[in-house]
Amino acid sequence: MKILIAGAGAVGTHLAKLLGQENHDITLMDEDKDRLAMIRDNSDVLTYIGSCTSLKNLTEAGTAGADLYIGVTPEESKNITSCMLASNLGAKKTLARIDNYEYLLPKNTEFFEKLGIHSMIYPELIAAREIAMSLKKPWTRFWWELCNGTVILAAAKVRENAPIVNKYLYELIEENKRFHLVAIKRNGMTLIPRGNDQVLSNDIIYFTTLRKHIDNLSEMLGKKSFETKKIIFMGGSRITMRTIQQLPQNISIKIIEKDRERAEMLVEKAPQNVTVLVEDGRNTEFLLREGITETDAFLALTANSEANILGCMMAKQYGVKKTVAEVENLDYISMAERFDIGTVINKKLIAASKIYELLLKADASNIKSLTIADANVGEVTAKPNSKVTKKLIKNLNLPSDITFGALIRNGEPMLVDGDTLIEPYDQVVVFFLNKSLKSIESLFN
Repeated sequence: MKILIAGAGAVGTHLAKLLGQENHDITLMDEDKDRLAMIRDNSDVLTYIGSCTSLKNLTEAGTAGADLYIGVTPEESKNITSCMLASNLGAKKTLARIDNYEYLLPKNTEFFEKLGIHSMIYPELIAAREIAMSLKKPWTRFWWELCNGTVILAAAKVRENAPIVNKYLYELIEENKRFHLVAIKRNGMTLIPRGNDQVLSNDIIYFTTLRKHIDNLSEMLGKKSFETKKIIFMGGSRITMRTIQQLPQNISIKIIEKDRERAEMLVEKAPQNVTVLVEDGRNTEFLLREGITETDAFLALTANSEANILGCMMAKQYGVKKTVAEVENLDYISMAERFDIGTVINKKLIAASKIYELLLKADASNIKSLTIADANVGEVTAKPNSKVTKKLIKNLNLPSDITFGALIRNGEPMLVDGDTLIEPYDQVVVFFLNKSLKSIESLFN
C-alpha cells in the first residue's frame, strides 16, 4: 500500500516507523528538513520537504498514486485542507487528525466525505474514553470493550498472593472457562502464551472474558475490586475535560491546574461535581490538605510525561489505588510500567490504532494498539471459505504471535479454546503482535 503521511511530529513519525515495518511504501512529508533528516537516518521511510497545503508539493510527493493520505500535523485546519486537496489529486482514502468534537457527529459524516475527507481521528477523545473505561474496574490496568461490550479485554498485574501464581496454563482448566489468557508482559517483553507457559508474580497478563465473568476475576489475580468515588486530576487538559464528560456526575472530582488563566476557563466549563484548584499537582502538602489519602484515583494528564509519572508515583505512596499517567514520550512507557503506574495513555499509539482500521482489509471493525504491550487487539469477521473456518483452532498452526481470545456467533459471545471451530461470519477477537497484520489478512480472507 502506498501511504503519504503529512506531519513529521510525534504522531506522524511514530506512524511512519510503525507502518514501514509492514512493508508499505511510506512517504513522510514536512516543511522542517531537520525533523525529516532524523527519521530518514533511522529508517527506510522516504521523505519529502514541502507544505501539505501546496498543490505543487503534494503532487511532487506522489499524492495522485497514494492509497492512503494521512494528515497529522499539529494544526487541524492544515489536516482538513490537505485531505481535501489530496483527495482531489487522486488519493484513494484520506484521514485527518482533528481537535473538534463536532466534526465527528454522525450528521456531519456525509458533509466531510463530499469534501474528500473519509476518516477523522480525535486522539484526545479516544484517550478520554479509554481512561473512563479503565475507571469502571479500577483493579485493571487496561479495559477495552469489544463486540458491543459483550467481550472484555482487560489487563492486570499478578500479585504474589494470586491463586494462579506459578501455575502452568494447562493447569488452569477450570479458570479458563471464565477467561482466556491472550498475552503476558514480563520484563519488558510480550509473549503469546501456550499451554506449557507459566504465570509468574508481577506478570502483567492480558485476558479476554465475558462481561458476566469479570467480577469473579479480581480475586483470582490477588486483587480487590472497589468503586471509584473520589478522583484528582493533575492538569486541566483537553483529555481531562473529555474524560470528565464520560464519567458519572455522582463522582467527586478535583482538577489541579497550575495555570491560573486555564483554571478560570475550566471553572466556567466544568460541571457542578468538579472543583478546580490552582496549584502544582506535585505539591505534597497541598495534596494532603486536599485529601489525597482518601482519593480512589489520581489521573496525571499534563503535557509533561515526567511530571505525570512522578505525580502518580507520589499518589501511590499516599495509598491511591488507581493511577493513570499520560506518557507521550514512548521511551518513558517502560519506565512508567516499572514504577507500577496503573494505566498509561499515549496519543501516538491511540492514533496508530485508529489507522490500523484502514489498513486491515479483513473486515476489522475495532482495532486497538495496546500502549504497554507492544501488541494489538481487533475484531475480525471470518469470511466463507477462509482458512480459519477449515480446521479446529489447535490444528490451524497459528503463527506464534497470534492468538484468538473470543468470538461472537449469531449475537452470542463465547470464549474459545483449541477445540473451537470458527464458522463463517463469526466475529473473532484476535490478539496479535506488531508485525502480524499480513498473517491476519491471509487467515480471514
